[in-house]
Amino acid sequence: MINDLDSSDSCDSHDNLDSCDGWTCLRSQDAGSLNNSSSNTFSLDNRGLAYGDGFFTTMGVIDGAILWHDYHHQRLCSHAQALQLDIDSDALLMSLQSHAQRLRNGVLKLIVTRAAQSVRGYGFTASAAGSQCEVRLKATNMTIATSEHWYLPNGHSVPMQPAISAVCLTAQLACLSPTLAGLKSLNRLDSVLASGELQAIKAAQLDSSKGLSGEWGEGLVRDMTGNWVEGTMSNMFYQLNSQTQYPSKTDNQAPAQWFTPPLKCSGVHGVMRAVIMDAFAASATPIIERPLTDTDLPTLSQIFFCNAVRGITPVSALSLLTGEKICFSI
Repeated sequence: MINDLDSSDSCDSHDNLDSCDGWTCLRSQDAGSLNNSSSNTFSLDNRGLAYGDGFFTTMGVIDGAILWHDYHHQRLCSHAQALQLDIDSDALLMSLQSHAQRLRNGVLKLIVTRAAQSVRGYGFTASAAGSQCEVRLKATNMTIATSEHWYLPNGHSVPMQPAISAVCLTAQLACLSPTLAGLKSLNRLDSVLASGELQAIKAAQLDSSKGLSGEWGEGLVRDMTGNWVEGTMSNMFYQLNSQTQYPSKTDNQAPAQWFTPPLKCSGVHGVMRAVIMDAFAASATPIIERPLTDTDLPTLSQIFFCNAVRGITPVSALSLLTGEKICFSI
């Protein structure tokens, strides 16, 4: 099981960090290189706070190693290029790996924001390498369940969490320009509102003794075209009218066809989504990007959510906006 990622952290559980609130400043606007700093002053002029000018990534750590570190490295590079930020991704990854070794087991959350600018308002100036930026890191001790695994076609495995019930939400994700689509930017108000709706549903069902079953409830969210895109904190894969398998290491049967919604205008290109798609790319059944529409929902045979910390989370039941519930065999 995984502890709540949003739970508050005490100073005692982060004695390996430099600041009592669990955050450490790896790079400030006055520093040209990555260095841990005991000074973690956060200005109200910070562009991440003012404009959402930056990005974040969340990394699972097991036995002192960052899970899927190559994919997180790719995210650092792609986001720095897209947002025109000056980041030495190799040096930053080395620093993150050092913190992972000290943490041993848990989660690292990295936030990168553009440094304060002399240009007033939204504008910024950048060299050929991009704008200077501020980098902050938080480490949280927790145990990531790894007792169950899903074995991918390339032989790699990902943690598989207990099955959950999920619900379709009315919230919708904003459509973004091609430059911003798929980025894990600090502009996440649509996800905030979707998560708020999910929490309200959970609270209402708990009050009426009709709580969602499952350890990790998740909500399915649409984009502005009305297609279903992802969860409130995860990407999503699905099958239509066929029996799925989560094969064991000794299972020789080929998996059925999986689909995942395209993320050309909204959603986040998640690390685990990329891991899974790459693993299936050379198999007999590569994953196909295909929109998931309202008319598809009654024909779903399987669905699972995924992210880089939890791995995959199968769905045992999905409640539709009509009130109908679709149950799946896991």
